[in-house]
Amino acid sequence: MARFYAPWSSQVWFFFALAGAIALPHVSLAQAQEPAEGHLQLPLDGRDGRQLLLENFRPKPMLKVAETRLERAKFPVIDVHTHFGIRLRHSPEQRDAFVKVMDRNNIALCVSLDGGLGDKLEEHLKYLAPHADRFAVFANIDWQGDGKADDPATWDMHRPDFPRRTAMQLKEAKERGSVGLKIFKNFGLELKNPDGSLVRIDDERWDPIWQACGELGFPVLIHTADPAAFFEPIDETNERWEELHRRPEWSFYGPQFPKREELVAALMRVVERHPQTKFIAAHVANYAEDLGQASAWLDRYPNLYFEFASRIAELGRQPYTARKFLTKYADRILFGTDGPWPEERLRYYWRFLETEDENFRYSEKEFPPQGLWNIFGVKLDDETLRKIYHQNAIRLMPALGEKLRRQGVGKNLVEPSK
Repeated sequence: MARFYAPWSSQVWFFFALAGAIALPHVSLAQAQEPAEGHLQLPLDGRDGRQLLLENFRPKPMLKVAETRLERAKFPVIDVHTHFGIRLRHSPEQRDAFVKVMDRNNIALCVSLDGGLGDKLEEHLKYLAPHADRFAVFANIDWQGDGKADDPATWDMHRPDFPRRTAMQLKEAKERGSVGLKIFKNFGLELKNPDGSLVRIDDERWDPIWQACGELGFPVLIHTADPAAFFEPIDETNERWEELHRRPEWSFYGPQFPKREELVAALMRVVERHPQTKFIAAHVANYAEDLGQASAWLDRYPNLYFEFASRIAELGRQPYTARKFLTKYADRILFGTDGPWPEERLRYYWRFLETEDENFRYSEKEFPPQGLWNIFGVKLDDETLRKIYHQNAIRLMPALGEKLRRQGVGKNLVEPSK
């Protein structure tokens, strides 16, 4: 039987489904699942007044609104958040195919955040070398080194000279062509001290690393914490229950994990301690659900920037607030997707940023991956689009501007910051 591909029309439907059904009030879900002796169990498909399981829910919205199909971005794009190692596993065929996707969508350059250090960095640079002016690479820190995975006391990060050696490796990484440092979310959520406690983001042991990044002109793109719902119980009140039900390992709820607020507060203490270092908080610092707080951080820390990879789902359900936020902080927001993604998903980014379309999908998947809702476009002005699409990235990383100029993408895109 063919399955139709319908958007989820509203959160209201979602909570009906979480309750177990569009229900007959006198029949509980448990009763529906356990038929009386001698009776056949009815399918929980919602038809003919029967109970409905969430996994069988396929609402077909009746809403008819204007639809704008954009096949490419209005201005050249630098995507500062991609994973060509993690997602493409160094496949030359997939790399070459995605370069064609970039061409069609006006993506001038992608920053791969999977560089590593040393030999790993060299391998990743060689992988992207056939399209060298279409890619840039961020280094990563190997916190464990040759230590045992189950014995944090043996990890390289706990040796006294680790910060100094890492700073030297970052200098070498820049000489090899890397343009920044990416820190993954296990820093603060998973990495442990020898006593079993979680490593603190603002531990002063790491200060030489952040200082070195400032001296090298290396922006630090750091993923801290995760969406708010991931730190809440997986129960009937969690707006992303369906996602967490499928991926319970994404939950960080419980006494074994720090609070989301504590993690991001620790990051902001690092940002404050190192005003000469540029920090790019990934995914709107995982505070896209609270743009008031996100704004307060940008107001307080001039060396802080945001990128919104995989967060148009959050921004697009608050289009008025999001438009004001993106416009006010146009000099501090960078474009990111967390890709490479299928082309259809990329085009939702153009539609979100460039149109006033209402109630449209943000993902090509039947079950959208970050909340069962649709989004609205914010239609940014051209000046704001240019800044977010490429100018801010070039100001932070002038080498990207050189790559674009070699491509012939605008002779004077933007002047690098001094």
